[in-house]
Amino acid sequence: MILKQHPLLSRKTKIVSTLGPATSTRELIGKLIDAGANVFRLNFSHGNHADHAERHRIIRDLEAEKGIPIGILADVQGPKLRVGRFEKGKVQLQKGDHFRLDLNDALGDATRVKLPHPEIIKAAEVGSNLLVDDGKMRLTVQAKGSDYLDTIVAVSGFISDNKGVNVPDVVLPIPALTEKDRKDLAFALEMGIEYVGLSFVQRVEDVQEAKDIIKGRAWVVSKLEKPQAINNLEAIMDLTDGVMVARGDLGVECPPEAVPLIQKNIIREARKRGKPVIVATQMLESMITTPTPTRAEASDVATAVFDGADAVMLSAETASGGYPVEAVSMMRRIIVEVEKDMDWQKHVKRQSVAIGSTVEESIASAAEDISEKIQARAIVAFTLSGRAALQVSRQRPFTPIIALPSSDIISRRLAVVWGVQGLSVGQEIPVHTIEDVVNQSIEAAITQGAQKGDRIVVVGGLPFGVAGSTNTLRVATIS
Repeated sequence: MILKQHPLLSRKTKIVSTLGPATSTRELIGKLIDAGANVFRLNFSHGNHADHAERHRIIRDLEAEKGIPIGILADVQGPKLRVGRFEKGKVQLQKGDHFRLDLNDALGDATRVKLPHPEIIKAAEVGSNLLVDDGKMRLTVQAKGSDYLDTIVAVSGFISDNKGVNVPDVVLPIPALTEKDRKDLAFALEMGIEYVGLSFVQRVEDVQEAKDIIKGRAWVVSKLEKPQAINNLEAIMDLTDGVMVARGDLGVECPPEAVPLIQKNIIREARKRGKPVIVATQMLESMITTPTPTRAEASDVATAVFDGADAVMLSAETASGGYPVEAVSMMRRIIVEVEKDMDWQKHVKRQSVAIGSTVEESIASAAEDISEKIQARAIVAFTLSGRAALQVSRQRPFTPIIALPSSDIISRRLAVVWGVQGLSVGQEIPVHTIEDVVNQSIEAAITQGAQKGDRIVVVGGLPFGVAGSTNTLRVATIS
């Protein structure tokens, strides 16, 4: 049962911190939690299962010690498209050079190299662009055969062994989950994690495939990093449990000037549906090597907060950087500074979403409105699946949201959700009546700093124990 004394949330936007070689000890992970990390990302592109299992164990031990629900995101690698190897390790190509990509196993030279992905050769069209090494080089297809692509160099540069290839112009008939991903996913689910980061999402079918495997054991967070995903955004958003704005690969395959507007649109669409959205990649990149960020990076984090992101994420800054604790602390300080600004509060109000016709949405909207009018100390969402808390968060109330789900699993999932503090009450106290719900809500609010005379707004559902049945609102005064 996670129900220890912690002050009511003073920060709405959450922080996701990636663990890696620089942050694998109990001491450092504990410091990251104290600095403000709400969710930890385990990157399955690096490390082995033993490494991730040990980090998972440490997180759960610290969670129990500190009494704060901590979410864990297992980020699976997805298919990695790469060229083969070169006889001399690398070659330099100039703009206008002709270069062939084929299925020949021979080592590459200045005229050709193996592209061990027949799916790309089959799907590419004359005029398609292939981006090599994170877009540093661009090749344009001029002709194709069953086992080759003849290209012309549009942007010159070096191409070396095993460099990555991006194909922004076409939908590739490649599943989002590789055999490695399936093994990693099975391992992560067996450990017990809250979210799966799904890479290489192009179509809604990619999300469905993952959900069919996961079967509700974790939330699927679709990483939006390909133009095809943006083209299918609404369908993907309807099915997924959450999304990540993966700006690194997105910035390679889309024009850089388009990425800020894409980010805003993704956040807006996620907010409409009450689904958490994480903004990621290069947020405080300079803090990999320096103890302070650039002013532009600080502004970038602030923009994500203004846009309404549920969470912002640190990658290499905390996984392998020299100042991981400072990076989390800096991100927290930026968030707090933005959220106490009156212009931010006015901006949040202007971003209000339309209220749907469901009872659940109407109850959440009323809870936000009433809590502000009566200056309630907290909104307490008594929830089985976490959906009631998501709907209240969707309204972006300035009143702290306390979620009371029936399990630690749901409390941890809510760790990524804007403004929500999950406190699992489990089945230790039977719930039979609305008075039981109110009493548990009062107890939870007190543990979070509420005092005698404070009022709280309680939302829940009748009959109890039925997911998605939020239909009741009560105002209670702590006596």
